[in-house]
Amino acid sequence: MKKYSQREYKRIDCCCFSSTKKEFGELSNMSAGFVLEVNGLKILTSEALYQAMRFTSFPDIQMKIFQEKSPMSAKMISKKYLQKTRVDWEEVKVDIMRWCLKVKLAQNFIKFGTLLETTYPKEIVELSTKDKFWGARPIEKSNLLIGINALGRLLMELRYEYFSENKYGLLKALPLEIDNFKLLDENIGIIDARDTFIQKIKEL
Repeated sequence: MKKYSQREYKRIDCCCFSSTKKEFGELSNMSAGFVLEVNGLKILTSEALYQAMRFTSFPDIQMKIFQEKSPMSAKMISKKYLQKTRVDWEEVKVDIMRWCLKVKLAQNFIKFGTLLETTYPKEIVELSTKDKFWGARPIEKSNLLIGINALGRLLMELRYEYFSENKYGLLKALPLEIDNFKLLDENIGIIDARDTFIQKIKEL
């Protein structure tokens, strides 16, 4: 597994998110309002999609996750079957999260893209009291946060590409070149949201 280093962040200088109902909360995978579609299947949140990708050899578990209406319930279903997580999960989970975020942006380009714009040029940090891998935790009696902040770093990576010449290339999300990249026993293809985006522009 690739080694990820911890970093320190000054909270006052960052766009921090935790609760989906607070400022920048829609950056969270738990946020509703960003419906995804993969292989013709509607998925309510990027959290549900991410959790389902743990179980690419078990379409029945994936479907149970997708049937849950809340992202937290989807995560809880996932926890029940952790022993069936794909064996290379620790090696591929960051790439899968990156792909999930790209799908979220491609299929919600105006809404999610505008949200990313509001964070510029600050660093993005998922504020967590427990998880120092995906987020960063407060250091007691200070204005500092410490953690790997993998989710925040992926969002900043996505924001960087969004502001680049390849901005509209993000309307397509390519499948990962890893073994068993499947949803409900079908290989996942290219996510192409260009036509939907053009239609939404026309409706503005």
